[in-house]
Amino acid sequence: MPATLLDAILALSRQRAEVLRPRRDALEAACATAAPVPDFAKALRMGSVAVIAEVKRRSPSLGPIDESLDPVRLAGEYARGGAAAISVLTEPGHFGGSLDDLTSVARTVALPVLRKDFVVDELQLLEARAAGAAAVLLIVRALGPAELARLHAAARYIGLGVLVEAHTADEVRVALDAGAYVLGVNARDLDTLAIDCAAAWALLNTIPPDVIAVAESGMESRGDVTAAAGAGADAVLIGSALVAGGTAESSVRNLATVPRHGR
Repeated sequence: MPATLLDAILALSRQRAEVLRPRRDALEAACATAAPVPDFAKALRMGSVAVIAEVKRRSPSLGPIDESLDPVRLAGEYARGGAAAISVLTEPGHFGGSLDDLTSVARTVALPVLRKDFVVDELQLLEARAAGAAAVLLIVRALGPAELARLHAAARYIGLGVLVEAHTADEVRVALDAGAYVLGVNARDLDTLAIDCAAAWALLNTIPPDVIAVAESGMESRGDVTAAAGAGADAVLIGSALVAGGTAESSVRNLATVPRHGR
């Protein structure tokens, strides 16, 4: 029996990856002919804080947020509000996501689309690129140093941008050693689900200035985003507050004008 929620999610992800194994040749062929995608990192280099707005139906910490949301409509509102990129949850078991959500969004918005999932296998990178993703999330705690470096290189090889997620100072160092050039600091501990923005944002200033620093989790308001920017965030990833708020376009517009301070 899995010891933590993260262990359970990763076990399910490994099962999903195994299902893809017979499709490897087809996925590689699909990647080879896939249409070009927007540059994820370039989209985050803005004068103001770049908003990565997330399509999320539910989460382990909050439960259902909006199970019946229309991902295309929501992504369109995000884009009109000035989002720099769209994040789409594709983890089915605990977040209610699907690759179909990502594909439909990628086909209808011009912004880079991030596959937000618990990737554990190169096959999931191929699957993401074939589905239209411009970038993928790789989580330090889910992979460890060697596997992170391997998957980071594999993603770059097939044309995917990479957001590497860390939660501690040690994980930030592992991410940088793996070659991370977009590095997210998650205020949420994936083992306990507890949020500590003060501790997380203190790590933002340890990220080199040539690496894009992304603040993740725990932000609901312009004041929260301003605090993250003041700590050195170049971008923020926000999902639950935007989905639950019911005013996605205006909410993103309000956040996307927060000045970036740099590090």
